[in-house]
Amino acid sequence: MESFSFLPFQNLESTRLLLRQMNYSDVDGVFALRGNPENMKYIPRPLLKSRVEAMELIDTINQKIEKNEGINWAIIEKSSGVFIGFLGHYRIQWAHSRSEIGYMFLPEAQGKGYATEAVELIVKYGFEQMKMHSLEAVIDPANTGSARVLEKNHFVKEAHIRENEFFEGKYWDSVIYSLLKKDL
Repeated sequence: MESFSFLPFQNLESTRLLLRQMNYSDVDGVFALRGNPENMKYIPRPLLKSRVEAMELIDTINQKIEKNEGINWAIIEKSSGVFIGFLGHYRIQWAHSRSEIGYMFLPEAQGKGYATEAVELIVKYGFEQMKMHSLEAVIDPANTGSARVLEKNHFVKEAHIRENEFFEGKYWDSVIYSLLKKDL
């Protein structure tokens, strides 16, 4: 789908959340998320080691938006104006009208329904703006909180793939959830 562009960047809003483009004001939140081993226990990616690496990640995210390869939003709690996480569409397969979504929230923002609310916004964006046919999410099978968020947003568990990813000396399982536009 060559006619779609992430620019100009579109903010998304719900009653409690503002989803906006990430910038350097989010660096401490990004570092708190991606630099903390507890936050990353279900995500087989390297920990960020510095605020500079967090800024580089923000740059990479924004370059992907400019190249139309992916989109991420900073998640801002409206009542406080505080960064609480980020989420987006990754691994977009324009030819197949399918993208993978992903999200991360600071521990203090978990268990409040924010993830369900934010995922609902990007699902709507994916189907209505990006014109996706299907969405997927790949999670660690032990991440039951994430599974609940997906199920509340009508995603269906499609597969449990055993030991399909090798990271830091061990094999990780993946569970794939999907949602077809016609199922909403």
